[in-house]
Amino acid sequence: MQAQPTASHFIDGAYVEDAAGRPFESVHAATGETIARLHAATSGIVEAAMASAVRAQREWAAVAPAARARVLRRAAEIVRERNRALSELETLDTGKPIQETLVADAASGADALEWFAALAATIAGESVPLGRDFAYTRREPLGVCVGIGAWNYPTQIACWKAAPALACGNAMVFKPSEVTPLGALKLAEILIEAGAPNGLFNVVQGFGDVGAALATHADTAKVSLTGSVATGAKVYSAAAAGMRHVTMELGGKSPILVFDDASIEAAIGGAMLGNFYSAGQICSNGTRVFVQTGLLDRFLSRLTERTRAIRIGDPLDPDTQMGPLVSLAHREKVLGFVEAGRREGARLVAGGGVPKVQGYEKGAFVEPTVFADVTDDMTIAREEIFGPVMSVLSFETEEEAVARANATPFGLAAGVFTADIARAHRVAEALQAGICWINAYNLTPVEAPFGGVKRSGIGRENGRAAMDFYSQSKTIHVCLGGVDSPY
Repeated sequence: MQAQPTASHFIDGAYVEDAAGRPFESVHAATGETIARLHAATSGIVEAAMASAVRAQREWAAVAPAARARVLRRAAEIVRERNRALSELETLDTGKPIQETLVADAASGADALEWFAALAATIAGESVPLGRDFAYTRREPLGVCVGIGAWNYPTQIACWKAAPALACGNAMVFKPSEVTPLGALKLAEILIEAGAPNGLFNVVQGFGDVGAALATHADTAKVSLTGSVATGAKVYSAAAAGMRHVTMELGGKSPILVFDDASIEAAIGGAMLGNFYSAGQICSNGTRVFVQTGLLDRFLSRLTERTRAIRIGDPLDPDTQMGPLVSLAHREKVLGFVEAGRREGARLVAGGGVPKVQGYEKGAFVEPTVFADVTDDMTIAREEIFGPVMSVLSFETEEEAVARANATPFGLAAGVFTADIARAHRVAEALQAGICWINAYNLTPVEAPFGGVKRSGIGRENGRAAMDFYSQSKTIHVCLGGVDSPY
C-alpha cells in the first residue's frame, strides 16, 4: 500500500501543516472509514505556495526545454513504477474499483507526463519575412498557473494540468478537491524526486474559498479548472476580473446516438462505459442514449441483461466492476434523480436502488440504473446526475436525433454508433460537442485535445492544443534599415 502523505500541503519541496486551517477528512466511500485527516489552507499557506511558485517558475523558465523534458519523463517513469501503490491509494480516496484505477488514473497521468515531455523540446516560434525587415515570434510561459481539480479523477487531472504547464516553463499551484485530496500530494513528491525545483508544483488543500484566493491572487497568470458548470462560472468570472488566462473543463449532458444498423453489442458496451464506468462519475458521460426505434426493443432487452450482471462490491477486489459513489451525500443526490425519473413517468428497467453489499453496509453504493421511455423534458434528461443512471430515449430520423441531441446548454461530448460511415461523419460534424466518438465512447488519449463547447467549457486539455493554452506568443519586429518618419 502506498504510504500516506504526511501533511496536508506540499510547498517548496516539502510537506507543510497548519492546524489553524479548517479540518476535513478523506473518507473511504466503501466503508465510511476515515483514511486521512487534513486542514484547509490558511492565507499564510496560500501566500507561501504562491511565493515559492513565483521563484521556482523563474528558475524553471530559464531551463532548456530538453532539460525540462528529462524531468517530466523521469516523473512518468516513477509513476509507472509505483502504479500499483498509487492506484490503491486512489481507490481508497475515491472508491473507484482497483481494476479501473490501475489503468485509468496514475497510468494515464504518466502518459500525459511522458507525452508533454516529448513536446517540450518542440516549443518554437516562426520567422516572418517583411521585405527589408523581418519579424519572429517566441512561445513564452505564462507564469504561475493555478490548477483546481475535481474529485472523480484526482491524480489524472493533476497530471493533465501539470504536464503541459510545466513543459511550457510555468509553475503550478494545485488545489485538489477536498473530497479526494491525496493523489496530488504524491504527484508533488514524485516531481521533486524526478528533479523539479522546489516550489514548481505546490499542492494546497481547501474548499471554495481557497480556490477563490488562488484564482484571484496577484501572481496568478492562469486558472485551469475541472468541475461543475456552476463552479466554473464563478471561477471564470473571478479570473476574468484580473484578465487571467483560463481553461474550463466543465460538465455536460452528453448524447449517444444509436442507429438501427449499429452493432448492438458495441453500442450497448459504449453506452454502459458512458454511464457506469467510475459509477457514472465522469463529466463526459453519455447519459442521454438515443436509440432508433427499429433497434429499441432488442437494445433494451440486452442492455438490461448486461447491466444486471455488473459485479458490485469491495473496490479493492480486482473482480469488482463497480464500486461506491464518492460519498453518502452524493449518493443521496443521485437517488433523488432516480426518484425524479420515477415520479415524472420514466420506466425503470434496471437498478434504481441501493444494493446490499455484505460487509460494506456503510458504503455509498447505488445500483446501475436504466430508465426507458424517457422524454426530453424530464429532469433526468436535462440535468447532470453524475451517477450510474442511464436515460434511454427513442428517435425515428437522423435529423430528429441530431436536433434533440443539440437541444441542451451543454456541449462536452457525444457518441455515434452506426455501420454507415458517411452518416457517422455527417452526424459527428452536426453534433455540438467538443469531442465526438464514432463507434466508441469515453476514450481520452493524451494525444487528442479534450474540452467542451457552449456551457461545457472553454480551452482544451491534452493534445498539442494544450500547449497553446499554457504559453503565449510574443512578436519581435527587426528593422534592418533606417526609421522612416515624417517628424
